[in-house]
Amino acid sequence: MRTPQVDRGTGLPERVRIYEVGVRDGLQNEKNLVPVEVKAEFVRRLEQAGIEVIETTSFVSPKWVPQLADAGDLLDRLGESGRSPHRPVLVPNMKGLERALERGVTSIAIFGSATETFAQKNLNSTLESQFDMFAPVVEKAKAEGLWVRCYVSMCFGDPWEGDVAPSQVVEVAKRLMDLGCDELSIGDTIGVATPGQVEEVIDGLVEAGIDLDRIAVHFHDTYGQALSNTLTALRKGVTIVDSSAGGLGGCPYAKSATGNLATEDLLWMLHGLGIETGIDLPAMVETSMWMSEQLGRPSASSVVRALGTAS
Repeated sequence: MRTPQVDRGTGLPERVRIYEVGVRDGLQNEKNLVPVEVKAEFVRRLEQAGIEVIETTSFVSPKWVPQLADAGDLLDRLGESGRSPHRPVLVPNMKGLERALERGVTSIAIFGSATETFAQKNLNSTLESQFDMFAPVVEKAKAEGLWVRCYVSMCFGDPWEGDVAPSQVVEVAKRLMDLGCDELSIGDTIGVATPGQVEEVIDGLVEAGIDLDRIAVHFHDTYGQALSNTLTALRKGVTIVDSSAGGLGGCPYAKSATGNLATEDLLWMLHGLGIETGIDLPAMVETSMWMSEQLGRPSASSVVRALGTAS
C-alpha cells in the first residue's frame, strides 16, 4: 500500500495526538442502528491500528439519540479498555455523568456552545445558563478524579446567526475551562472556517491564558477546508487534532456537509510532513474499509478511496 513521501515541514510540531471521534461523533448520525458488537469491534480495530485516544460513546438520553442507547452495553463489552483514561465518553448533564460513573468511566467530555441559538437547540439551554448546567458536572467529575474535556461548538459560523466573533468564542471557552476542564476542543461544526479565522481564534485563546498544549481543533470538511485549517492550527502550535475514521459523521445543520475530517486524510498529511502519530495508516485504511462494509456505503475519506482502490 502506497505511503506519502516524507518532506519535513517547517514550524510544525514533532508529534500530533489524534483524538478519534468516529465511534461516537461519527456513528451517532447514522439513521440505521449500528449493532453494539460492530461498535465494539470498531474500537478494537482502531486500537490495533495505534489510535491512542478514542471517544467511545455518550450517555445521552436514548430518546434523543437512539443510536447511543447501547452506551453501557458497549463499555461492558470493551471491559478494562472501555474504562481507560484514553476512552472518554460524552456526558450531556449530571444524569449522564452518574451513568458514566456507574460504568467506571475515568474520562469524560462536555459539549458547550459558542452561540445562543445552538445552545437553545442542542442543549435546551441558553448561552449563559449552560455554565450553570456544566459547573456541577465538572465539579463532581474532578472530585471523582476524572479527566474532563470541553467541546465548544459553532466556533467559526452558525447556520442561524451567521458569523461568530472570535471574542465570543474565547469568552465561552475561557469560562468553560475555568470550571476545571483539562482540555478544550474548538469546533467548526458546519465546516465553514478558513485559516485566518483559525489563527484569530487560537491567538485569542492563548491571550486569554489557555495553554496551547490544552487546545484541540475539530474541523468538519463541508467546504473542503478541514486539512488547510488543521495545518494552520499546527503552525500556531496546536498538537491535538480531532478526526473521524473514514470521515464518519456529518453536520445536520448544513446541506451537503461531508462530515468530520477523515483520520486517514489527516494521517497522509501528517506523515508526509514527517510528524509522528504512532498510527499505522494502512491498518486505518483497512479498518475504515471494513466499517464501510458494515454501513453499506463507500468511505467519505479520499485516502481510503484511493488506497482501497489501489490495493
